[in-house]
Formats: sequence, C-alpha cells, structure tokens
Amino acid sequence: QVQLVESGGGVVQAGGSLRLSCAASGVRISRNRMGWYRQAPGKQRELVATSGIFGSTNYADSVKGRFTISRDNAMNTIYLQMNSLKPEDTAVYYCWLNSDSTYWGQGTQVTVSS
Repeated sequence: QVQLVESGGGVVQAGGSLRLSCAASGVRISRNRMGWYRQAPGKQRELVATSGIFGSTNYADSVKGRFTISRDNAMNTIYLQMNSLKPEDTAVYYCWLNSDSTYWGQGTQVTVSS
C-alpha cells in the first residue's frame, strides 16, 4: 500500500524559509515521478514543482528561483526547499506521486505572515 507522509509545514514570516519533506512507503520513488501541489483557501489545487526519475525538474512560474525540489532515493523521500516566502505562498501543500496510479499525501499547512 502506497503512503505519502508530508512534514515540515508551519508558520513563518515573509522572507523566511521552510523545508517540506515527503516520505514514501510501499513504493520506490526512484522509479516514479513525484512533486508538490498546493491549495489555498477558496482556490483550486495548483502545481508547485515536479521531479522526474532522470533528474528533470519543473516549477510553477510563481515559485521559480525561490523553491527547489529534490529527492533522496536512498531515504525514499522528496523535499521542497522554500525560500523568500511570500504571504501568497500560504496554502496546504500536498506531496504527489505518479505510478500505476496517482497518490497524494494528507497535506501540510504553510502559513506566511506579512
């Protein structure tokens, strides 16, 4: 059974940093594309960043240059380093894995105060 567990969310002031982690079980992340989405109150879930199995990465325009996605295949974990955070980054952040199906974590809240 595939499980994704996010951690690292919290409250931070604008300009600060947070690092999110997503630990996977029941699947080897080295064989799968993974990423992060986020959903702000009253808005649709949107793509933040993705990581391919050969090292490719993709970012939403709104986070380019500020966020970095990475993976540690040995730890079966992906990360999202978020720097220069803005109030508009406030959202629930979800880890995502694309395998035989699409799997989601439970989400972790990120709140950026102005």
